Amino acid sequence: MMLQKMNKVFIFTLTSLCIFTPIHQAQLPSGTISDLSFKNMDFAMNLYRQIASSHDKNIFFSPLTISTSFAALVMASDGDTREELLMGLNLKQLDRADQPELIPKLFQLLHNNITRNGSLKLDQGMALFMHQHFVVEKTFEDQIKRFFYADIKTVDFADTKASIKFINKYIKHKTKDKVTEMISSLDAMTELILMNTIFFQGAWQMPFNSNYTQRASFYIDNYNIVQVQMMVQEDKFYMMEDSSLSANVLKLPYQEGVAMLILLPTKGTDYTAIDEEITAQSFLRWVRQLHKSKVEVSMPKFKMEQSYSLHNLLPDMGMAGIFSNSANLTRLSKGKGIKVSEVLHKAVIEVDETGTTAAAATTTGITPYSLPRTFMVNRPFFFFIYHEETNCLLFMGRVIDPTID
Repeated sequence: MMLQKMNKVFIFTLTSLCIFTPIHQAQLPSGTISDLSFKNMDFAMNLYRQIASSHDKNIFFSPLTISTSFAALVMASDGDTREELLMGLNLKQLDRADQPELIPKLFQLLHNNITRNGSLKLDQGMALFMHQHFVVEKTFEDQIKRFFYADIKTVDFADTKASIKFINKYIKHKTKDKVTEMISSLDAMTELILMNTIFFQGAWQMPFNSNYTQRASFYIDNYNIVQVQMMVQEDKFYMMEDSSLSANVLKLPYQEGVAMLILLPTKGTDYTAIDEEITAQSFLRWVRQLHKSKVEVSMPKFKMEQSYSLHNLLPDMGMAGIFSNSANLTRLSKGKGIKVSEVLHKAVIEVDETGTTAAAATTTGITPYSLPRTFMVNRPFFFFIYHEETNCLLFMGRVIDPTID
């Protein structure tokens, strides 16, 4: 009983947001960053399958946000807890005993590479909210500031109302007012909250003309049909056909080096048959085999806001120790009885015709007698938003019903 009382509450929240409204291939950076992107993507696909196994609804989350936050926890942990995290995140092969800071350095390099030209609207941030009497190890504090550019805030968690207001205000600011209530309740015994946010706002390289958007049917399955606002665009896009999956792939570029990849099962193919086949290897294969083709794209406008309690999902992926009373977080603090109590992830996305003023003024010359192929997104589909130069997966999701937020 005394042991239970000694356990300090450590809440870990993640928020992510993208507003969709990406780009020519660039030269790949160093292999180490490519390796990290691949490992992060592999973890993302495993997490997606874990989420998908529990329901047949819409899914949306930010793999980069989750991987980055847990990389910070790798720095905080030791012993079996650290080994579990490395294995669960698929980062074990990147761990070097003689280079203990290699993994956080790679995350830092990846972040710098994605944002280096300053024009990409990707705001990723980490913050550590800690109780005024909580003592963080100096090494960890230095590392989280150096590699993850983290803000460290002191909070009086005993005043739960004020703490909730302060943290939610911080998240609201970081996500440009899109995530307004990340935390609704808080344990007065909370000692520490590790929070990571990501905000992406992209303009289509070739925006959809809103004058062509029209009401159309979206077939959830053979028995359920909903009406959606279907955007239409006719141009040359990169596409490929994956016959082994019975699916087609389309790349919709944003400006500044980010793209959305849409995986659309062919008509009559159940999307659940593809769930197990979505892997990091298949993603890279799709990207490599894309070829340019004239096509008429029809795609529904949609909004989604999804929340996940990752502390209920990650133990089934081999990361249970960090949530248990035996968690080893001695690199974070020498205090006893510290464990992660919650991992909250909330992601918001809005996809519409929007583009920048310059892009919206651009017109393409398409002859009136041409008969383009069609890419009709009128049934459940998968989508991936990624940084093209590094193949870093920023967001991924599944749309079953575009009319449900």
